[in-house]
Amino acid sequence: MTKQFHKQDFFDALDKQGIVLNDQQQQQFEEYALMLVEWNKKMNLTAITEIDEIYEKHFLDSLLPSFDMEINGSFCDVGAGAGFPSIPLKIVYPKLKVTIVETLGKRITFLNALCEKLGLKDVVLVHARAEDYAKEHRESFDIVSARAVANLPMLSELCIPLVKLNGTFLALKGANGDEEYENAKHAIEILGCRLAQRDEKTLSDGSKRINFGFAKVKKTPKCYPRAFAKIKKNPL
Repeated sequence: MTKQFHKQDFFDALDKQGIVLNDQQQQQFEEYALMLVEWNKKMNLTAITEIDEIYEKHFLDSLLPSFDMEINGSFCDVGAGAGFPSIPLKIVYPKLKVTIVETLGKRITFLNALCEKLGLKDVVLVHARAEDYAKEHRESFDIVSARAVANLPMLSELCIPLVKLNGTFLALKGANGDEEYENAKHAIEILGCRLAQRDEKTLSDGSKRINFGFAKVKKTPKCYPRAFAKIKKNPL
């Protein structure tokens, strides 16, 4: 049986995890939600436009991994779209150093305006493809994350080369996450990671979220990532 999720449920869920937001942080989430709805009228940022739903399926969803693992240091978000999961994490953990790699210029425009409106510091926005960005920034980040960008075999090749040795590749997945992991095991091993953590949560509508933390245990071979066309045509 599903239950209606309300904005206050978001703050209650954080409270249960010992995450108490100050007035500024609460205001930042308020402004984020309103800006997302407003900008979505002129560009396609999200299919989710009800405020309560934004708080659950964007904000809470982005923060779920932090309930089970420590989020700190340098954080690279690949294909963040409208800023998920990195911006909600940045609001809650202000010391996090965030880099967002996004291919669509209009989304970079939105994120620039968002960061300025929310007063966020230490957020670098990069208009590039992940496989190109990785050539110059290999093994540069403590955590590299992606949410709803591609299936896990492809995602692994785009993200793992950016992860520092002993860092973490964080993959936010839905109900088919375990199946994707089975298909990606070979790629993840080749690229230098191993599964360190798997956490499963259920949202108010009954939908599952499965989040994986992969530890970077060896350097990624220099031949990866390949060109995107090759990654797509012949996933590892």
